Amino acid sequence: METALTRDLPKDFLSDLERKFFWWEPVGSQPRSATRILAQAMSMPGFEEVRRLEQMLGCDQLADIMLRAEPGWIDERSWEFWRGRLMRTTGRPIPDAAPVRSFDAGSV
Repeated sequence: METALTRDLPKDFLSDLERKFFWWEPVGSQPRSATRILAQAMSMPGFEEVRRLEQMLGCDQLADIMLRAEPGWIDERSWEFWRGRLMRTTGRPIPDAAPVRSFDAGSV
C-alpha cells in the first residue's frame, strides 16, 4: 500500500535506492513497492543515507514505513536504531522488535 508521500517522491530517488540496496531481481512480475524499497534502504544505510531518507521523507513517514514493514524487511539492529531515533523525534509508539515470520507447525 502506497501513501501520498511515497507516490510523490521523485522516481529517480526510488530508482537510486533500489539499485543501491537490491542486488536480486524482484520475485514475480510485479515491481517492488516504494514502501519495500524504502524499508530495505532503512535496513542498510550509512549515516549519509540516514540523513537523506530523513530529508526526503521526514520522520513521520519513516515511522509509517516501519509500522508497515513486513517480516524480514528491516533487520533487528536497524529496527532498534530507527525506533530510538523516530520515537524521540515523533513521539509515536513503535514496537520493540521488528516483525518476524512465524511458522505454526501445529497447524499442519
